[in-house]
Amino acid sequence: MPWNNQSGGGGGGPWKPGNQGPWGQGPSGNNNNGGPPDLEELLRRGQDKLKQALPGGIVGGRGVGLILAAVAVAWLSSGFYTVAPNEVGLNMIFGRFDKRTTSGLNYNWPYPIGSVTKLAVTNRNGTDIGFVNREDTRRIGSPTQIEVPEESLMLTGDENIADVKFRVIWQIDPLKPEDYAFNVRNPPETVKAVAESAMREIVGRTAIQRILTAERKIIEPAAQELIQKVLNDYRAGVMVLQVQLLSVDPPEQVIAAFRDVTAAQQDQDRLRNEAEAYANRVVPEARGASSRILQEAEGYREQTVAEARGQASRFTQVYDQYKNAPAVTRERMYLETMERVLSGTSKVIIDQGQNGQGVVPYLPLGALDAPRPAVPVSQGVR
Repeated sequence: MPWNNQSGGGGGGPWKPGNQGPWGQGPSGNNNNGGPPDLEELLRRGQDKLKQALPGGIVGGRGVGLILAAVAVAWLSSGFYTVAPNEVGLNMIFGRFDKRTTSGLNYNWPYPIGSVTKLAVTNRNGTDIGFVNREDTRRIGSPTQIEVPEESLMLTGDENIADVKFRVIWQIDPLKPEDYAFNVRNPPETVKAVAESAMREIVGRTAIQRILTAERKIIEPAAQELIQKVLNDYRAGVMVLQVQLLSVDPPEQVIAAFRDVTAAQQDQDRLRNEAEAYANRVVPEARGASSRILQEAEGYREQTVAEARGQASRFTQVYDQYKNAPAVTRERMYLETMERVLSGTSKVIIDQGQNGQGVVPYLPLGALDAPRPAVPVSQGVR
């Protein structure tokens, strides 16, 4: 229905001469008796402009086909994309995962049919639990560590509180990048929540003294294994590379007392090691001395038994000879005994056979060989 008939009478409708129509101009400016722009006129004008743009004025079905073909080629060409060496591409068609692509030039259906998600599978990511590093505006390049006690304070197995700060180093699993992209909404936050939960479970089974001293190197691989297990159950597509315990301390209010306890524990270990070293040194020496005494006693026993057997054998042989010639044997035994007894003493020989004197002059030749005391030079020279 024309606009000039909508008022129910004459006068040109609601837009009288001089009034503005809905397209910003009055009906008197139109060539269509005050109506809206003619669609055929607009198409004709567009066709005229297209004739001027195309070479040779080709506007028929062939020209439109060329235009559509060019548009189709440009659209299909937009599906080429490149994947960096550290990335993996995930091709999706109508929002559904299709396949993985490796580094280099690849192709997928362009938008809106297909899309590509690129993931850096070789980059290592770090998640800090218990603290946050923030850049210090006063010193460029010097991050400030802000503690987060609601993450770091954990209850130990003996109902004490430990302040545990650690870092989890992880990367996207290159074998399952689609799990990382589609199964978990926010993978970094998931890794952080799982790591904190796993560390709380391990710390909750361990006494605080063991955490502060000997168990630190055992907690790291145990936490890594537990975090990886939970993430695998979630099918998160995350591979945990390392768990680093940065600091394990008691709460700040009692840290001095705990350090004293730790120092006493170290002194105890040092004294125990010194005692073990002393025992390892003394015990072998005692065993060597004992073995030496036993060997000397054994040798003395063998010597004594051998001498006794020799004396017994000698006595038996002397007795056998004594039975054959008692007088001669007694004389010989007497002379041998006197020789053995008097050989080392001074002797005076008395002969009672001549003139009744019985005394024989004796020259002590042995005294001449005895060493004489040294005489000082000042006394020997006059």
